Amino acid sequence: MANKQILLVLLLVSLVSVPIFSSATTTPVTIKSWCSQTPFPEPCEDFMADHNQHSLGIKTRVDFDRALMQITLDRALKAESRTYGLGALCRNEKERVAWADCAELYLDTIMQLNRTVHPKSKCTTFDTQTWLSAALTNLETCRAGFIELGVSDFMLPLMSNNVSKLVSNTLAINKQLPPGQQVGAVDEEGYPSWVSPVVRKLLQSPPGANVVVAKDGSGNFATIKQAIDAASSRKGSERFVINVKAGVYSENVVVDKKVKNVMLVGDGKGKTIITGSRSVQGGSTTFNSATVAVNGDGFIARGITFRNTAGPSNGQAVALRSGSDLSVFYSCSFEGYQDTLYVYSQRQFYRDCDVYGTVDFIFGNAAVVLQNCNIIARKPNQGQTNIITAQGRSDPNQNTGISFHNCRVTATPDLKQSSTKTFLGRPWRPYSRTVFLKTFMDSLIDPAGWLKWASEADLKTLYYGEYMNTGPGSSTANRVKWGGYHVLNAAEASKFTVRNFIAGSSWLPATNVPFSPAL
Repeated sequence: MANKQILLVLLLVSLVSVPIFSSATTTPVTIKSWCSQTPFPEPCEDFMADHNQHSLGIKTRVDFDRALMQITLDRALKAESRTYGLGALCRNEKERVAWADCAELYLDTIMQLNRTVHPKSKCTTFDTQTWLSAALTNLETCRAGFIELGVSDFMLPLMSNNVSKLVSNTLAINKQLPPGQQVGAVDEEGYPSWVSPVVRKLLQSPPGANVVVAKDGSGNFATIKQAIDAASSRKGSERFVINVKAGVYSENVVVDKKVKNVMLVGDGKGKTIITGSRSVQGGSTTFNSATVAVNGDGFIARGITFRNTAGPSNGQAVALRSGSDLSVFYSCSFEGYQDTLYVYSQRQFYRDCDVYGTVDFIFGNAAVVLQNCNIIARKPNQGQTNIITAQGRSDPNQNTGISFHNCRVTATPDLKQSSTKTFLGRPWRPYSRTVFLKTFMDSLIDPAGWLKWASEADLKTLYYGEYMNTGPGSSTANRVKWGGYHVLNAAEASKFTVRNFIAGSSWLPATNVPFSPAL
């Protein structure tokens, strides 16, 4: 009798340990077949098996995409909860600073994944690719904070999970889906399609402000933070215009992800100035060093100078960080040294702006176009090399990159007198992607044009391109000979137009290069 009981228990255990699939359920063989199409099939198979309810009835790529997104969200929720709980284990201030970034970044990752799984309105495949790209960037930024502060040994192993691999899998599968509604066309004025006529009007002739910020006490508030707080407490999400009068505002400003459709209108570059001095050498992460950090979607700024005064000796020190989707910066100035403008994630558009800096001073992993902008290299510390861009695309399926169109690349007077070398960019991540199109380049640009970072392999996987640039620094005769560098002819450059590049799941989102389809 005892032997029969033992046999019965063993039989039950064996039945429980084997996945049971009904006729409507996807078989393990089918799951393996679907997961084999992803960059990381092993975690795909493991989590599909663990979450059998999400793998029911997978018959098409769309079904698989949905199941994969839901599983990715489920795992991210567990990872976020675990990460939050690790706060009590931080042993010092640097670990706490990096952990605080991670707690914020995981929350944003959950939001990005939620909007892909449960969209509130009709969205395109390209929208989804943008949000997934942002989610992956968040996870990498979390890790980077511990590394740059030199405290990666204890906390990072505790945070180890497969969420980044799952996000990469969803990026790969989502990219293969039909694009759906095409977005991103530009009109004869050069604006992306998502910059609606109403927004254009706001940029050209801002309406009366909801609130006024003034240093002299003549407005509703004396600080920008108070005005942002007022925007966050409003009902609805209609455009909220904050007029910031001329003056120097020494404060660190954060526009939370829940605070959407805010517009800051200043009295002009060099007149309305927001300034701070946080830096990595001062104890901040790069992510948290920003004088102004914008997370809420639909942000617009006009006529404002964003400044970080940490100087060339204090390492990474951000003037503006934007992770705002569909954000626009018009006639603004960004002033700093290393890491001035952090085009962090999602779709961004800069027009008639000035950007000053030294090392990697336009960097990040957004899908961004800078149009008619002045890119101005400054004199760095002795022995430093100037690099304009450090684009951070880490996955070949991220639709991110930096595009300069009709810009001017020049030097400050003191830099002109020095022997400092200046390069167009270097690959911060393996799939770094940057293009200069119809841009004037002064003689400060080194003939090689681009600078290696660390890995030889990155030189084949990056995508750097130049098309019809002008000026003494624009010659491509002595440019680098990397596999990923391209001197674009008309046929190749046409792939970077919105019509072709968006349709092909390109690295540029709705804010693409504003030239005609025929170039």
